[in-house]
Amino acid sequence: MQVDGLAIVLRPRPMAEAADLGATLVRHHARSVWFTFLPVYLVVVALAFCTVEIAGWLPTLVIFWLKPWLDRSLLFILSRAVFGQDTRWADLWAQRRAVWGGQWLRTLAWRRFSPWRSFTQAIEQLEGQRGGARRKRRTQLLRARRGAATGMQLIFANVEMALNVGLLSLLVWFAPEGDAKEVMTWLISSSTGESLLAAAAYALVVGVLEPFYVAAGFAMYLNRRVELEAWDIEQEFRRGFR
Repeated sequence: MQVDGLAIVLRPRPMAEAADLGATLVRHHARSVWFTFLPVYLVVVALAFCTVEIAGWLPTLVIFWLKPWLDRSLLFILSRAVFGQDTRWADLWAQRRAVWGGQWLRTLAWRRFSPWRSFTQAIEQLEGQRGGARRKRRTQLLRARRGAATGMQLIFANVEMALNVGLLSLLVWFAPEGDAKEVMTWLISSSTGESLLAAAAYALVVGVLEPFYVAAGFAMYLNRRVELEAWDIEQEFRRGFR
């Protein structure tokens, strides 16, 4: 990585501050992030909705299960954003094999339940580590940082759940007086319409929140690299001797 080309200032930060830096990165590149990510995400959501006839709960499960794969596109966009580069759909499509291909079993099996998924994602996708080198690298990055990485994931999981419940609760809050009970009964029924409504609410929450989750983990990863490799000093030296 060309440290002197980074558009962000590298310095050792508390992990919570590093996560906040990731959120700031998303806000500054919001147009690039969502305009590039949405085409991929909408295709996944549409395919997930097609499974509603199999089981009412399946669309939500499909979206949930494919989030690690969707995160690949987001990390690609964010890895360019730290260099001040906006990403277009054409850029993602040109790199589709590298971004979307490979590591399917790991991505959709045991990595799906990793409590520090976004923190270690760059090891495979950006560093290209494999086998023993990947395990050694992951252990190095997580040393004394497992709690912070797990805590960040738990925070996002709780925010996601709260937003999803709150979004569905709007139907109850704005129901005509005396009809709240009927609306609640309608929401928990198993018909196709209600299942799609619940899946749509979840899809909306994930579409808004997932870029911030990936960015928080990526910024924490960069911060850990600063701690381990003194990137902040290298960055200042390179800028000073241009």
